[in-house]
Amino acid sequence: MQRAVGGGSLPSVSELARRDRDPFRILISTIISLRTKDEVTEAASDRLFALARTPRILSRLDLRKIERAIYPAGFYRTKARTVREVARRLDAEHAGRVPDTIDELLTFKGVGRKTAALVVSLGYNRPAICVDTHVHRIANRLGWVKTKTPDATEQALMRAVAKRYWIGINETMVGFGQRVCVPVSPKCSLCPLTKNCPKQGVTRSR
Repeated sequence: MQRAVGGGSLPSVSELARRDRDPFRILISTIISLRTKDEVTEAASDRLFALARTPRILSRLDLRKIERAIYPAGFYRTKARTVREVARRLDAEHAGRVPDTIDELLTFKGVGRKTAALVVSLGYNRPAICVDTHVHRIANRLGWVKTKTPDATEQALMRAVAKRYWIGINETMVGFGQRVCVPVSPKCSLCPLTKNCPKQGVTRSR
């Protein structure tokens, strides 16, 4: 999950989806997470999956029921339409199975590159770097990259990091970013990397 989504547009994933590695849960909860705080994403995802555990069931839910389940996620009305349409396509065109390639996932409305990379890496254990707000922030703070956008960070990390480490980047940095290298006033006193970290962009720390 990610803490700073509420002020940006980067994807996260519910804790349940991250634990069970279900590509469908990962995809839907990540869509819900856009511009939404972690705790809201978590609760909204739990409520929705309690109503619909498969694409077919979700595709047949009343739109208002989906809206109520995911409220107060940001843009919840738009997201309700998006997740139902995604579920409809999964059921109608893919026999209920979430595609396992980034290119296929990008054909779904509401699915961006970061969401697709998270589904592929976390759901299918295939090499992909999901650059969410944590990865973008921490990679720049550490001086590994000097980038302005998550897409640029993804490309830079793909050049700098061996492919066998790609999958672990997001999970490692998400936990680290939630607990230590937080967006505002990071806990540098607890960080094992503090002596070698240039702390790019950090104006205040603990």
